[in-house]
Amino acid sequence: MSPALSCWLLFLAGCLGCQHPACRCLGRVFICQESQVVQVPRDIPANVTELRFVLTKMRVIPKGAFAGLVDLEKMLISNTGLRFLPAVHKVRSFQKVLLWLNKNGIQNIENHAFNGTYLDELNLSDNHNLEKLPNEVFQGANGPIVLDISSTKISFLPSHGLELIKKLRARSTYNLKKLPDLSKFRSLIEANFTYPSHCCAFTSWKRQKTELHPICSISQVKQDFEENSGKKLRRRSAAEDYISNYGIGFDPAENEFDYGLCNEVVNVACSPKPDAFNPCEDIMGYNILRVLIWFINILAITGNTVVLIILISSQYKLTVPRFLMCNLAFADLCIGIYLLFIASVDIQTKSQYYNYAIDWQTGAGCNAAGFFTVFASELSVYTLTVITLERWHTITYAMQLHRKVRLRHAVIIMIFGWVFAFTVALLPIFGVSSYMKVSICLPMDIETPFAQAYVIFLLVLNVLAFVIICVCYSCIYFTVRNPNVISSNSDTKIAKRMAILIFTDFLCMAPISFFAISASLKVPLITVSNSKILLVLFYPINSCANPFLYAIFTKNFRRDFFILLSKFGCCEMQAQIYRTEISSSAHIFHTRNGHCPPASKNSDGTIYSLVPLNHLN
Repeated sequence: MSPALSCWLLFLAGCLGCQHPACRCLGRVFICQESQVVQVPRDIPANVTELRFVLTKMRVIPKGAFAGLVDLEKMLISNTGLRFLPAVHKVRSFQKVLLWLNKNGIQNIENHAFNGTYLDELNLSDNHNLEKLPNEVFQGANGPIVLDISSTKISFLPSHGLELIKKLRARSTYNLKKLPDLSKFRSLIEANFTYPSHCCAFTSWKRQKTELHPICSISQVKQDFEENSGKKLRRRSAAEDYISNYGIGFDPAENEFDYGLCNEVVNVACSPKPDAFNPCEDIMGYNILRVLIWFINILAITGNTVVLIILISSQYKLTVPRFLMCNLAFADLCIGIYLLFIASVDIQTKSQYYNYAIDWQTGAGCNAAGFFTVFASELSVYTLTVITLERWHTITYAMQLHRKVRLRHAVIIMIFGWVFAFTVALLPIFGVSSYMKVSICLPMDIETPFAQAYVIFLLVLNVLAFVIICVCYSCIYFTVRNPNVISSNSDTKIAKRMAILIFTDFLCMAPISFFAISASLKVPLITVSNSKILLVLFYPINSCANPFLYAIFTKNFRRDFFILLSKFGCCEMQAQIYRTEISSSAHIFHTRNGHCPPASKNSDGTIYSLVPLNHLN
């Protein structure tokens, strides 16, 4: 049979195979684009190079439906009712197959679904109900070279069959939060992800080329050629063909030579690029910060826990200063817990934060950490302000007992502070700003006007609190210097000491307030990486220092501490010494005021005084 006759018969077979009521042929393209098509036609011509099933109502693809299509190059199944993809195997085409299964309702794909098929491209995009690719879905297939899973619910990539992928597209695939081991991407040169953090995986990862240009091994082949020149039979490689063409004396260095062909390291082109808020680094960007944050959070948690235990368990009456100090210690304890939380996650995700970034920043953990730190910082600033105002009021109206701040007044004031701190800390969880913007879970989202107003409001409020404290202590200073105003010696010492300590506290917060306000006005002066230095070195200083400077270093705290230990049979001698000193000092105080104290009470127990100024030196 002549070649011309064979071609003519093949053409007639192709034409006769297109006699389908709802499908048509366009050259060697078989097109089904009618809603009447509910299954794969059985009379698809064997010589087609492209199949198109668009806007059909196919629900199932039978196994082996495309087994005889040896010339198939492209298959498009889009906008159909297909929900289950069985093993679309044995598409034994001599060409690379482009398989487009996008915009369907596919929910499940079988293992070995593409067994025996040479996949050049597999497009599963816009299958919004597709949740996973089985681990062995590509087992037995050659490829795919291009894989597109954009706009699906796939959460994990298969553990096998990724070796040949050169282009990976996963845009708007929000459930894909973790990548498999990078060593599986042996051929990857381009990747498009949903989250910028995934591209961080490829910034420091260098892939070795699996295939080098033949010219790259010329020098080695030359050596082998010379060593085996006496042999009659030997295999010829592609590089040897270059030698035979150019001659044994060919030297690439003496000719125009693209050394990029022999570069064994490949950089993966990845998008989207990480932004300024999420640089490619761990939560703690520097190793020194990773060490310091543990030391600081342990110090803050231990110090404030001890203060709370001693203050609450003290046998003396709960006074206004003691009550306010309890609130301050609790707020500082929360900041310590926040730092512990951040430090723990940093250790767990070290060197692989890109795989945990999305789960952490969008999960409940980051929201809890952000809530803790905003609540604690606002409650701490509020309590410091109340302490200052209480000292100012006590000294200014020292002789007007009817104007004295009672414990019930302090409780009402602090209830308002707790409600305020709780509310402002809760707002980012409900969409006003966000804790998920950065890895350290601070409300740095200022994209909307409400979010920007929220951040600026908190920062300005903290600055206003500092101004109030400065004004109050200026008034206290002039009141103490006024000889016409009578104030107790203990109040004066407390006022002076608290003026120094609170001013120092806010001085430590000044860098944070300055840079935070500039960033909230969209004029950032430092990067997020550098802001972590402020978070570790400046932000928690107050939480660490307050329990020591306000309580632990004071004589009354030591008294309460030893008395508490004496209840367990420890330090009984020191406790007795403090009891004796308290009794004698109370007797002297009441004698000077013209009356004797009751046996069971002493005035010193009602005031939780602070260490004298000379203890600061």
